[in-house]
Amino acid sequence: MNRFTKMAIQSLAQTGTRFMPFADAASENVPLSRLLRLALFQVSVGMAMVLLVGTLNRVMIVELEVPASLVAVMIALPLVFAPFRALIGHRSDTHKSALGWRRVPFIWKGTLLQWGGFCVMPFALIVLSRQEYAAEAPIWLGLVSAAIAFLLVGAGMHMVQTVGLALATDLSPREDQPNVVGLMYVMLLVGMIASALIFGTLLENFYHAKLIQVVQGAALMTLVLNVAAIWKMEARDRERAYKQRQDPEPEPSFADAWGLFMRGANPKRLLWVIGLGTMGFGLAEVLLEPYGGQVLGMSVAATTKLTATLAGGSLVGFAWASRVLSRGADPAVMAAGGALVGLPAFALITLSASLQSPGIFIFGTLLAGFGAGLFGHGTLTATMRAAPPEQVGLALGAWGAVQATSAGIAIALGGVARDLILVSPLARLFGEATPYFFVYAAEFILLAVCLSVAYPLIAGKVYTARGRTT
Repeated sequence: MNRFTKMAIQSLAQTGTRFMPFADAASENVPLSRLLRLALFQVSVGMAMVLLVGTLNRVMIVELEVPASLVAVMIALPLVFAPFRALIGHRSDTHKSALGWRRVPFIWKGTLLQWGGFCVMPFALIVLSRQEYAAEAPIWLGLVSAAIAFLLVGAGMHMVQTVGLALATDLSPREDQPNVVGLMYVMLLVGMIASALIFGTLLENFYHAKLIQVVQGAALMTLVLNVAAIWKMEARDRERAYKQRQDPEPEPSFADAWGLFMRGANPKRLLWVIGLGTMGFGLAEVLLEPYGGQVLGMSVAATTKLTATLAGGSLVGFAWASRVLSRGADPAVMAAGGALVGLPAFALITLSASLQSPGIFIFGTLLAGFGAGLFGHGTLTATMRAAPPEQVGLALGAWGAVQATSAGIAIALGGVARDLILVSPLARLFGEATPYFFVYAAEFILLAVCLSVAYPLIAGKVYTARGRTT
């Protein structure tokens, strides 16, 4: 190898580490290739999120004419399991397996739940579509089947994601764990973008049988991606398995662990910020594609790609936040900045209806995703730093529980609010976009309240910094 080739390879390696988000998360024992393979579980979770929140909610509301409130509740059903994410992470920490595994059994159970939900879902869609071959089936059968399918997929998603992140932190040195978790969430966004683009292309010429094929394909890919992610990833600890059989120790109390976490650096206020900001960004998420279809006349394929636009903005925000936070920026300030970016983003989305401009709508969606990325990374990093070193996994579970629960409540409230406004005297105040305008106004209020709650976290740290300077 000549001198020029060596210089080119070194330059390329340095460039990749510098510009690829979280590339420095790799270590000698855990190379980047292994981390990326493990991150395939995030790709499967991202695929499921796009299918549930993006494609299916638009199809059920617009094409199948299912009430938006009912669809919103169905999409929110998977988040019933969100409050248990911290408990799931704690149980995987203390799991006693004869094979010496802790994380793999939980990831496999979550994979089977997710796969089973996708297997049930096509039959529910057949009944809901009221096609000729399913016209005699009672509508309640389709609704119950859809609810079961959404519940199974949601339970599997939360279990796989929580325990998968814990496994990623297990494999990495403690000093690299925040970057590893960041890499996992970047891969989640990559999975969402890729899935949204693929689903949008496959559904370009929409018909019901094609949608069923897409869901069945998602079920198969869930198995393939998650098995590839965990294959030979967690080593079997035979010594630990032997000790557990010979001298079983009592499991640590979750209540005690949670009490220790709550005695940290102002975690209650931080969790409130996470909840309010998540609701602010997610209240109209279930209405994003119906808004594009009903108000701006966009096709199924075009509105499905909106999810990729939103995830793309989040990916840019997450990557930019990573670079800034790695230089010592305060994560609470980053989270507040993300909430602040959301205000003009939703103003542009609202303005697009008045101007009938899909371009402004797409740009506003991209900006909203960027703000959500800043907010998500800032709150995630702040939560991890607020926890003791031995409770990083519990902190991840707490962040995920509050974030996912708030998102579910926001999704349900957004759909219900739309339907209530449609039957109220205010239904035509601003034309066809009236219910959406009210929901976007509520998002403004939630983000403003989030900023006010976050202010003491920021002001206190700024004051401390000034005191040290003086």
